Amino acid sequence: MEPFESDLRARGVRTIAGIDEVGRGALFGPVLAAAVVLDPERPVEGLRDSKQLSAKQRAVLFLELQDRALDWALGLASAAEIDRINILRATRLAMQRAVRGLRTRPDHLLIDALELDELDIAQTAIIKGDARCCSIAAASIVAKCARDGLIKQYGKRIRGYGLRRNMGYATAEHREAIMQLGFSEMHRRSFRVQGTLPFEG
Repeated sequence: MEPFESDLRARGVRTIAGIDEVGRGALFGPVLAAAVVLDPERPVEGLRDSKQLSAKQRAVLFLELQDRALDWALGLASAAEIDRINILRATRLAMQRAVRGLRTRPDHLLIDALELDELDIAQTAIIKGDARCCSIAAASIVAKCARDGLIKQYGKRIRGYGLRRNMGYATAEHREAIMQLGFSEMHRRSFRVQGTLPFEG
C-alpha cells in the first residue's frame, strides 16, 4: 500500500475517509458505498482490495474494522435510482450518502477512481485505489460485506435467480433465470442481457 494517509497527516490533515463502492456492475439490487475513517493508532493488518480476499478473510477484517475504525458509514442507491439517473450518477450518490452518514465531517476524502464534486471536502481520486490505499481498501471490504449480506436477505424473498450465489451479478445462471422469469422488482431495468455481458441501455 502507498502512503496516502501518512502524507496527508504530515501536511496537517486530521480526519481522512476512504470511499469505495460495490455492485456497480450487477444486474440486481443497489449499488452500495462505504466511507471508513481508519485510526492510525490502531492499524488493521492485511487490508487489501476486497476482490483479492476470500469471503472468510473479508468477514474477519470487517469485524476488525468495526472494532478499530474511528468511524464508518454506508450509503446506497437503489435499482430504481440507478434506472432513473444512470449507474455512474447513482454510484456518486451512494458515495455522497456514505460520507454524509459519518459522525464527523472528514477533512479529506480518498476515493476509488471517482471525484465527488457535490461535496465541499478536499479529496483525491486514486485509480485502482482499493489496491493502493489502506483507507479505500477498508471501504471496499466494508461495502462488499454489507452488500453481500443485503443481497442474501433479498434472496430469501426473491427466489429463482440464485442471488445467494451470484450476489446479483451476471452469471450464466442469473442471465438464464432472467430470460425465463423476467426482471424482479429489484432488477435494474436499464441493464439489458445480451450475449454474455450486461450493458446499460
